[in-house]
Amino acid sequence: MNKIDTYNELEIICSSCTILKDVPMKEHTTMKVGGKADLMIIPDSISSIQKIIAFLSTTNIPYLVIGNGSNLIFHDTGYNGVIVKIGTPLSDIEVFDDIIIAEAGASLAHVANTALEHSLTGLEFASGIPGSMGGAVYMNAGAYDGEMKQVVIETLCLDNEGNLITLKNDEHNFSYRHSRIQDDNLTCLQVKMKLEKGEKHKIQTRMNELNARRRKKQPLNYPSAGSIFKRPPGTYAGMLVDNCGLRGTKIGGAQVSDKHCGFIVNTGNATAEDIISLIKYVQETVYKNSGIWLELEVKIIGGC
Repeated sequence: MNKIDTYNELEIICSSCTILKDVPMKEHTTMKVGGKADLMIIPDSISSIQKIIAFLSTTNIPYLVIGNGSNLIFHDTGYNGVIVKIGTPLSDIEVFDDIIIAEAGASLAHVANTALEHSLTGLEFASGIPGSMGGAVYMNAGAYDGEMKQVVIETLCLDNEGNLITLKNDEHNFSYRHSRIQDDNLTCLQVKMKLEKGEKHKIQTRMNELNARRRKKQPLNYPSAGSIFKRPPGTYAGMLVDNCGLRGTKIGGAQVSDKHCGFIVNTGNATAEDIISLIKYVQETVYKNSGIWLELEVKIIGGC
């Protein structure tokens, strides 16, 4: 089946879904760079995603499932395939006593605020993270001594053939910025979290404190993909970068943040090539200076 036939078939299979052609990926990522994807499908139900994935797995057309795009950098050449975006149509949130069940398209901040509304504590750390629930569990997102592994008790996932799989507790194999969902190339659809009863004003105070720290220490006024590098054992990526004198270093429109050296920001007109070139330059410089190779926390999609 050729590409045109594949896309025509998808329009039949996904008649109730939103289907977009020639989609600029800079409009669907927080770094705001990247060329066009051939096709983007925004499913409207779990059954739709099952059909889409089951079909795509039988073709030779590349596909990628994304959420809010807060941890992705797409090349300027774009993506020669299908983007399946889990977004607003799959963002329901339900609360049952101290349990929250959220679909993968729900924003992490919205889920944290829902916990606040119900006086549930445990997600304060997540209130300022700009990703979706699916992406957060995929990479075991965390901040300020909190991680998703502390609250997630069950996820409903999809394998590459469209089969539903339920992971419980330790079956997630959570570790630093890692989960079994990555290893098995699963798609997270729904997340069940167990929180604790708390006092609403104390939860709000903690969220306010953490978000104030973010505003003070992180370059939130520029597009970015959050922390570019993983934290090396026993030290911090931002400190290693700063020690090399790289604070504020620019290539084109990309810059090592002068506010937090663990961030690379788009100052307004960066290309993906600018961002990627600066990442490589930082990695090489830090390695020469410290012998530590900084591993990426973000994913770079496309290119050669």
